[in-house]
Amino acid sequence: LSAPGGVSLVVPQPNINATVAQNILLSVEYSCRGVATIEWKHVSSWGTTKIVEWRTGNDVNISTVYKDRVTTYENGSIQLLNVGMRDAGYYFVTVTEEYGANTYGTIIVNISEVIYEDLHFVAVLSAFLAGVSAILICFMWLCNKSLHLFQKTTTPKLT
Repeated sequence: LSAPGGVSLVVPQPNINATVAQNILLSVEYSCRGVATIEWKHVSSWGTTKIVEWRTGNDVNISTVYKDRVTTYENGSIQLLNVGMRDAGYYFVTVTEEYGANTYGTIIVNISEVIYEDLHFVAVLSAFLAGVSAILICFMWLCNKSLHLFQKTTTPKLT
């Protein structure tokens, strides 16, 4: 995308699919003639949140919500660490040149939960409980047989 003022922005991966607890890279590449200001926002059903804003060569201003979860890169990209379900949504990046020209980019992020780990746990637990039940049933059967043998040997016969 190229704006008339000379700002261009490329979003190589506009759709990202990730699972909970993954790190994701929101990759962009911008170019402009002057000093640029890069701003990232997240929009979802929970609202709009400003993630980060910085000027080329200056300090990065990260919002408190994302303080320990965002890494910024000189090309305008950001990395989100340890994503959760609330991180799904639209990510908007705005690159503004010092002379006022700007351009926009959008990345859609879909986050899914890993369910197979829960099913694996249930399957292992069920197998364990079935094994314990089988052992207890065998133990009860042996105790019953032993009791019958003991009763036959200790009860006097009537004549």
